[in-house]
Amino acid sequence: MNTDYDVIIVGGGPSALAAAVYTCRALLKTVIFEKQVVGGQLVGTDLIENYPGFPEVISGVDLIQRMEAQAKRFGAEIRYEEVMKVQVENGLKIVTTDTDTYGSHAVILAAGAEPKKLGVPGEKEFYGRGVSYCATCDGAFFKGKDVIVVGGGDSAITEALFLTKFANTVQIIHRRNEFRATKIYLDEALTNPKIKIVFNTIVESIHGQDKVDGIVVQNVITKEKREMTCQGIFIFIGSVPNTGFLGTLLCEDVGCHIETNMHMETSIEGLYAVGDIRKNSYRQIATAVGEGVTAAIAAEHKLSELIALGKVKKEI
Repeated sequence: MNTDYDVIIVGGGPSALAAAVYTCRALLKTVIFEKQVVGGQLVGTDLIENYPGFPEVISGVDLIQRMEAQAKRFGAEIRYEEVMKVQVENGLKIVTTDTDTYGSHAVILAAGAEPKKLGVPGEKEFYGRGVSYCATCDGAFFKGKDVIVVGGGDSAITEALFLTKFANTVQIIHRRNEFRATKIYLDEALTNPKIKIVFNTIVESIHGQDKVDGIVVQNVITKEKREMTCQGIFIFIGSVPNTGFLGTLLCEDVGCHIETNMHMETSIEGLYAVGDIRKNSYRQIATAVGEGVTAAIAAEHKLSELIALGKVKKEI
């Protein structure tokens, strides 16, 4: 087993890179495991205008490249290996990848989550060009436009309300004949003049030229199909955290969001969770970065405590 690293970070998004900057600056040897490309969902984000420090707007690719360069400058190592399993033995966190096995007393889980997809034609093709899974991130780009929100839970309703600040009209499409969202949100949505509700309806396809200009929907009762004009479609039908590799280590059910304390530490000492993988995350770049920094500082303090107790033999 490879025990060369003081801190192991699983995932390569903004929270992971931010954590690596801080752990490396604390002189902790740090490795980031990423199975595909560094950046996660940020790579597919066309324009970002709500991340502090970039008034001119920046693309997701440019922002993540800067974060990666900064982490590497302080000594972070990035290994393109897929994490298959995480175990805990006598306080040591054992991370098994598709290449090797690693052990560390501090592991930060930053594997992110994937928004649930509709799985319809045009959804993938128009992602970042009218298809979005985050109104807070992209709503301002649809000022004066007609948009559609898909979903029936709290996220769909609250994000629809947020979109009314910018959009000309917001139509909420729900496959059932009633919402499961909280009543206070529903009451606000139902009385908002910009919002129209379309029940018993599903999206069949998304179309356009360079950007989205409409969708085809079907009534689930009558089976009637029709076209709806829009310049944006926001999809809020849930998210799937990338926690399958944990099995039931932190949850009774496989694939759950992870609970943490204010230090981003899970129920297992020295094991932290940050970003979209974490329960109650706000799913913003800035908050993910903050969580990564919090976990990094907490991990450094934890390792120092373990050294003082003689459980870890290392000078930090």
